Amino acid sequence: MEYALVARWLAVFAVIWAVGLPLSNRLFARLPGRGAGFTLPVSLVVVTLPVYYVGHVTFGPAIAVSVGVGTLVTLSALAGLDHDALRDGSVRLAPEIDIDRRALAQAAVVFAVAFLFAVGLRALDPAVHAGGGEKFLDFGLLKSLARSTVLPPEDMWFAGDPVRYYYGGHLISILLAWLTGTDPAFAYNLALAGFFGFLVTGAFELGRSISHSRGLDGRLGGILAAFFVGFASNLVTAGRFVLRLLPDGLQRPIAQAIAERSRYSVSEVLASASDFSYWTASRVIPETINEFPLFAWLNGDLHAHMMGTPFLLLGAALTFAYFRTPEDALSERRRLVGATVVLGGLQVVIDTWSFPSLFGVLFLGMVFAPARPWTLLPGRDRLTELVGDDPVRGEGARLLGTTAIVGIAGVAAVALASPFLLGSVAGGGSTRTIEILTPAQRSGFGALLLVHGAFVAAFALHYVQNLGVREALPVGVGVLALALVAAMHSFAALVLFVPFVLVGWVLLRASDDPQFATVLVVAGAGLATVVEIVFVNEQAGPGRMNTVFKTYMQVWVLWGVAMGPVLAGFFREAAAASDLPIPKVNLRIRREAIRAVGVGVVILFVASTSVYGGLAVTDHASSPREEVTLDATAFAEWRHPEEAAAISWLDDTADENTVILTAPGTKWSEAVTDNRGNVMYAWRANPESSLTGVPTVAGWAHEVGYRGPEAYYDRVRDVDTMYVGNDSVRARLIKQYDVQYVWVGPGERARYGDIDTDVSWLTPVHRSDSVVVYEVEKSELP
Repeated sequence: MEYALVARWLAVFAVIWAVGLPLSNRLFARLPGRGAGFTLPVSLVVVTLPVYYVGHVTFGPAIAVSVGVGTLVTLSALAGLDHDALRDGSVRLAPEIDIDRRALAQAAVVFAVAFLFAVGLRALDPAVHAGGGEKFLDFGLLKSLARSTVLPPEDMWFAGDPVRYYYGGHLISILLAWLTGTDPAFAYNLALAGFFGFLVTGAFELGRSISHSRGLDGRLGGILAAFFVGFASNLVTAGRFVLRLLPDGLQRPIAQAIAERSRYSVSEVLASASDFSYWTASRVIPETINEFPLFAWLNGDLHAHMMGTPFLLLGAALTFAYFRTPEDALSERRRLVGATVVLGGLQVVIDTWSFPSLFGVLFLGMVFAPARPWTLLPGRDRLTELVGDDPVRGEGARLLGTTAIVGIAGVAAVALASPFLLGSVAGGGSTRTIEILTPAQRSGFGALLLVHGAFVAAFALHYVQNLGVREALPVGVGVLALALVAAMHSFAALVLFVPFVLVGWVLLRASDDPQFATVLVVAGAGLATVVEIVFVNEQAGPGRMNTVFKTYMQVWVLWGVAMGPVLAGFFREAAAASDLPIPKVNLRIRREAIRAVGVGVVILFVASTSVYGGLAVTDHASSPREEVTLDATAFAEWRHPEEAAAISWLDDTADENTVILTAPGTKWSEAVTDNRGNVMYAWRANPESSLTGVPTVAGWAHEVGYRGPEAYYDRVRDVDTMYVGNDSVRARLIKQYDVQYVWVGPGERARYGDIDTDVSWLTPVHRSDSVVVYEVEKSELP
């Protein structure tokens, strides 16, 4: 275990935190704790964005330090130092900077615990193997960036063309690797742990701030938010144990009913603790992926939908800061919207899927904030006169004004992201269309409850708490009516999610003191509803799989944060209710009983969502392993020694201009394949390029999703020809693709059989075990 390396990363994080603290302190001046827990994401946005732009001209470690860190130091100095004192030759913090040391210490402890927890998980299973995830893609992107001298990096599976994937999170990871002097093999797992730390600390900070602003126990609300974002799971695992408590005559019929409406078999539904697998809880709704953060970090991909979550919460925090800013603080409100624009520009590159959600949360926060949105616009006095005191005009102006401002902000963010959108996204043969789900494609009621049931129950109680029992009764009748309609049209979301949007909207607009936790509930419910109506049909996954996969992670983190203040509110209400006069009941007994009910409700939610985490972490820790290490590539030597030495040689020998020729990652008899016969999630998926970042002419069939089948399979045919075609055509194509090395290993022999390497323009330069690498003598090419 590389303890010194872990300490080095913690030290660098501490330095970045200290340097960036004035920036977050300024941005979140009106929040309790002044945004201390968001300092690292804020700092990384400031470091990364200028490096991204300059990187399109020149890119490397020197740029990361001079441009990225230089920008952070400069802006932090401008935000944090007293300019009058500087003119007098002294250095001190500006009077506006108020460091809440207790809040800062709490956030630092949460980050350290979350980071070290994730480090421990990754050290037990550090491998970037191809099975069960996108580690080959993610590590390949990291290595490609490490080799690049300009952005965007060259695609390691499609030599000569830039990568067509959002790589902003990998860019942050390689910048951290350079700032800490860490090899990508170790930086992969340390960066992954870092993103987990950013996410959990952001959840704690936002949960604490929302709770404190409601007069609740801020620390309790923050801890609960951090728990539900970072450790809690869906109800699948707990539900299995409850099912096994039933009489034997009931277990199997219920299990059969569940199996018919989910992706599980009867034996999986009735699995005991000894048969536990961390995997099954993420595959609940048929034909979809239903991940949550603990599963994702256990699985160990350094993937966009995970790395985007801390920045989605940063956007939510900026919206909350706006939510709390009075109308007359015009420049402060504009600054927060401007900061969201900058964040949005980077978020497109980190995780394009969460870009709409970022501005969706801003839209909701602006609509429900006490400050009237149109007052941000030019001519606000004239607009205020036109609206007058008419409530209908006021609501219309609020919606139109918010739409205009968020629309302008979104367009500005897209403009900031234009190098990515015009370079790494535009063009290519991959098609995407927006399609409407049929009733048969929608998620079932039971499956949705297994995935979201804890949130649904808690938020229903939260709404009842805010409505009052009398007002909640007619709402309950309306929900029952919706349930009938939902059953008739196979639209479970209509009863599970839509009421949270509609009732939440009314609660927020009717209240003189709207709650931001309810804004997050509405945001998550809106997202969960949208994916039951439409989906993006694309090559990346069959049907709605990718849409649900990418969206549900966003729903989880928004709702997970909301759980903090919601459950903290149950504690307060229980305490308040214990003081109500109840005749003929001893005062002390009454108070203790009511408080016990409040505590019991919270414990029930925590316990039911903890079962998976306890079993998964225990199973993870007890699984057999070769070594406890953070080296993501050590598994190649452990499990594939016949090719590991050659891969290591290529990694050490290749430069930024090297192109290799390897067998494409299409069909292999020994691999798991998709319905097109393409190799999927197996070692044969081009480990030579995936573990080194050295581009190959045609790599993994994932490229079909990025460039379309025609472009990819044209190259596959060219690769086949370069291995087994006639000499003149082989030579022409070798020259056309500027191939430097020809790889002949187990994969090539399995695909092509005997390969003729006895030609004048191929010279063997490396032999080890089952691999021979030939260098192309370009002067000898005909």
